[in-house]
Amino acid sequence: MEKYNHSLQEIQFPASNFYGKFLTQEQLDAEYDVEKAVSNFPDYITKYVTESQEARKILKDRFVIAYGPTVMERLTVYPAKDAGAPVLIFIHGGYWKIGLGDDYDFVAVGAAQANFTVVIVNYDLAPKVTIPEMVRQIRSSIAWTSQNIIQFNGDPEQIFVAGHSAGGHLAAMTALTKWSDYGLPKNTIKGILVVSGLFDLEPVSHTFVQPAIRITADQILYWSPIRLIVPSKIPLIVAWGDQETEAFKAQSSNYLQAWKNVGNNGTALILPENHFSILKEFTAADGLLIKAIITLAQNHKAVSQ
Repeated sequence: MEKYNHSLQEIQFPASNFYGKFLTQEQLDAEYDVEKAVSNFPDYITKYVTESQEARKILKDRFVIAYGPTVMERLTVYPAKDAGAPVLIFIHGGYWKIGLGDDYDFVAVGAAQANFTVVIVNYDLAPKVTIPEMVRQIRSSIAWTSQNIIQFNGDPEQIFVAGHSAGGHLAAMTALTKWSDYGLPKNTIKGILVVSGLFDLEPVSHTFVQPAIRITADQILYWSPIRLIVPSKIPLIVAWGDQETEAFKAQSSNYLQAWKNVGNNGTALILPENHFSILKEFTAADGLLIKAIITLAQNHKAVSQ
């Protein structure tokens, strides 16, 4: 990708933006340990898997397709009933090291009710691959979608991207893509929703996840969305839960502010949820995260007419 002339010195974010009140390694690890931040983490994962199994029964039209050469480079498409539907691409989280898109098929239910064609993306994880390779795969999945989604009742002129947690990081990185490298128009993505995301890799590189992720100094500079923001016409919604840890709240609020500081269109959506319960807002057409995607689609339609 294009390397912008930013450095740690030029950014000059105060240390509190990265570490807040966290004075020890234990405090920092606790702030980024989203599993321990809730009392019933295994219950959430069980719920995701169960609800995804139910989603596959409800949404019977389902296509699993390879978008790249590796086993994990595959996506699942749930076509809308009618042609010309807006498209939601969802990128799952898991600290870039755990999880499958298949376990998040429940996200498609609310969007399908709202008449979207839905694409759930799988990608290779650490330590098998690094974050730059994950970004490449996500970009390839979006390119595949743009070039093929019309076959699944999706409108390639109405592609919206959403990502949760580490998937929020990957979704944010798509805003920096040079789509002409894929033979696609500059405005391939019409809107982005990031949910409880990670946008600066610097503090993450000092936590317990580092041995698996292997974040390098170069990756901090050139693969942290908050350090790469440029003027963009892509509208952005940054969502997070008011029950998140302080570190995760700061990741989202700092990113949104930086996005807006260069004149970009950005909106906050703060929900009364924790890092995991927030995803329930994807499960019905009136869920607040689905409403956010609908707002992006409606605003795009209004502007394009």
